[in-house]
Amino acid sequence: MSEIKIKKIKKKSDIKRFVRLPFSLYRDDPCWVPPLISDQVKFFQPTKNPYFDHSEVQLFLAERDDQLVGRITAHTNKQHNVFHEDRVGFFGFFEAIDDPEVARLLFDRASDWLRERRCDTIRGPMNLSVNDECGLLVKGFSTPPFIMMPHNHTYYEKLILDQGFNKSKDLYAYHMVSDKMSERLQRFADLIARKEEIRIRSLSSKRRELKSDLETIFTLYRSAWERNWGFVPMTNKEFDHLVASLLPVVDPDLVFIAFYREKPVGFSVGLPDYNIILRKMNGRILPFGLFKMLYYKNKIRRLRVLVMGLLKEYQRKGIDGLFYYHTMKHGQEKGYNEGEFSWVLEDNIEM
Repeated sequence: MSEIKIKKIKKKSDIKRFVRLPFSLYRDDPCWVPPLISDQVKFFQPTKNPYFDHSEVQLFLAERDDQLVGRITAHTNKQHNVFHEDRVGFFGFFEAIDDPEVARLLFDRASDWLRERRCDTIRGPMNLSVNDECGLLVKGFSTPPFIMMPHNHTYYEKLILDQGFNKSKDLYAYHMVSDKMSERLQRFADLIARKEEIRIRSLSSKRRELKSDLETIFTLYRSAWERNWGFVPMTNKEFDHLVASLLPVVDPDLVFIAFYREKPVGFSVGLPDYNIILRKMNGRILPFGLFKMLYYKNKIRRLRVLVMGLLKEYQRKGIDGLFYYHTMKHGQEKGYNEGEFSWVLEDNIEM
């Protein structure tokens, strides 16, 4: 059998090859959602992604007979290491044919690269951190993923475990289909709102107020999530970058802030499942992608509750139930009848 070569890449042309590899690996998978090629290429450019301001990222390609057969990233995360006082390195964007030797060589190179940077542990998949798409799909292969959720081949779990990896944490996704409001949830929401003196409102659609709301959510996120497994504090530039990438797909009516006597105490972010559109665009905006986006935008009937957070002193008061109620109420009014709540840590019993 021909030799497998692992290539360390930096050139933009090689990055495009890196991004395009899944298009061949998943050509027969009806559930796979193609990313926008132009967006993915920008994601790996240091001048476009503020992650590179504090950490290093290295891309690797596996080739056999001039054919791409696999890829992986190895990356540090200094924000994580400082916050958790550890020396964990990460891998991400792993894709490969069903060949243990390809996987072994990719992980060997990624591990060596991280070891050279004094990392003593490797964890993943992280693309690039918990603030991005992360995790490996191990159940639920028959349904397409919601926005910013992973999808991969069934054999990836074995390829990765065979390299000596062990599970760090299970991440759960909860799915619901419903055309009408739960009366029990509505009564519960009314009771909690009165008892706890909580007011919930949607994200403002006015530009000046929107900026203030986003800053409020950023502050709440850092406070509410800092005790969570894997939490990585975003820099201001990273938050601005995330907001800029999400604003085109955000529906202000599905993003909520909770107030206790005018003090912001929690937030919830729901996103329309734009994967419905991405599946039609096949990775490209042009020549017809923009028209497909406009056409299918009003046909989205699924949403994902991407993130939710409450200040510690306001947890276990039922305020999360208020968020569920308002998400369901506003979502159904706008034609959404299917939702996913993800991801939830295996030891988050309250959720």
